[in-house]
Amino acid sequence: MSTALIILGAGMGTRMNSDMPKVLHRIGGAPMLIHAMKSGAALLPEKTVIVAGHGAEAVGKAAKAYDDTAQIALQTEQLGTAHAVAQAEDPLKDFDGDVIVLYGDTPFIRPKTLAAMTAARLTHDVVVLGFEAADPGRYGRLIMKDDQLDRIVEFKDANDEERAVTLCNSGVIAAKSETLFDLIDAVGDDNAAGEYYLTDIIGIARARGLTATVVRCDEAETLGVDSRAGLARAEALFQTAARTEAQDNGVTLTAPETVFFAHDTVIGRDTIIEPNVVFGPGVTVESGATIRAFSHLEGCHVARGAVVGPYARLRPGAELAEDVKVGNFVEIKNAQIDEGAKVNHLTYIGDAAVGARANIGAGTITCNYDGVFKHKTTIGADAFIGSNTMLVAPVNVGDQAMTGSGSVITRDVPAGDLAVARAQQDNKPGFAKRLFEKLRAKKAKGS
Repeated sequence: MSTALIILGAGMGTRMNSDMPKVLHRIGGAPMLIHAMKSGAALLPEKTVIVAGHGAEAVGKAAKAYDDTAQIALQTEQLGTAHAVAQAEDPLKDFDGDVIVLYGDTPFIRPKTLAAMTAARLTHDVVVLGFEAADPGRYGRLIMKDDQLDRIVEFKDANDEERAVTLCNSGVIAAKSETLFDLIDAVGDDNAAGEYYLTDIIGIARARGLTATVVRCDEAETLGVDSRAGLARAEALFQTAARTEAQDNGVTLTAPETVFFAHDTVIGRDTIIEPNVVFGPGVTVESGATIRAFSHLEGCHVARGAVVGPYARLRPGAELAEDVKVGNFVEIKNAQIDEGAKVNHLTYIGDAAVGARANIGAGTITCNYDGVFKHKTTIGADAFIGSNTMLVAPVNVGDQAMTGSGSVITRDVPAGDLAVARAQQDNKPGFAKRLFEKLRAKKAKGS
């Protein structure tokens, strides 16, 4: 049976106190919406429909950046969850398969949990994801009868007996497309909130003789985020899980609680990550590398045996080949650093290619931006760039070439040549002593 996803993301998230749609707030460097889409993507859905409302344009842009086949359905009025799901009916009018309803602000539901729901759908008309709550609080309750899910009762509508139930509703539902929308058509708004509850479809289904069941998951999977404090808790849960996974995969974290991963960080085994390292989105680090303390990596690739940091910054497009050394207070952006090259300290390499075994001296800068355009610097294999060299792009330094310390290089340096471009030193005998005496006398006179 083919599968489609409906992901609800229309809410404003009033408690977030933000101009940004709630589902676009980030966990592990990615909007919560993308976490929900990633979970559902494991089912290889035929269609994905995002129901958007507040900030619909931004929500749609984020969704399509992750999956350009995703469709956007608008919920112009927020009249409840059943009303929200109903907005996806038209995009799915030609779809004949199972639909799973997910929530853009519930980022931690695991793919294997969704797979269990699709399996349960083979024997039941409607499947609901539930959990045993340590503190049921104001969750909706799942009311069972004769091993079937009989109904879902919202807390505000529940009596004392129903509120004593600890099996709670996550909101995630699976049903055949035709069945889901047929049941939604029968949902009314006769409840304490005056809304169209998606949960009402269970009672309607049972009244029609359809079967319903519950698939259970850990409560942590169902965590919804509706405040800044909740977002911080979700980030902490994500980071704890990411650190554990990295360690289980053979990565050494010398101070795990200080390392922060993105949702798509890939780290090879036997890599060592020192304290206070931050990974932004789009980072791959191969096996046996070392990322030293206080480094920040984003959108880059680090090959086997490379050493980065401490206090290094790798920006998008940085490509480090095997056994590259990047030292303290180095920034690299959109540059290929070939095997065995060294960029040791206090240096900026941007829009560049650095050849194998080249040595980049301290304080070197590739001057890549003229105020309008970016230009490329190419440094050959085995080249030696003297400390405090300014490489004014576009410029090429050939294989085994050298630049003198303090040079401003504006023309290509042929292979094997030495380029020196600095003003001639002129010493003024005794001038410093006389100047200081004059200045001190002036200061004393002024006081």
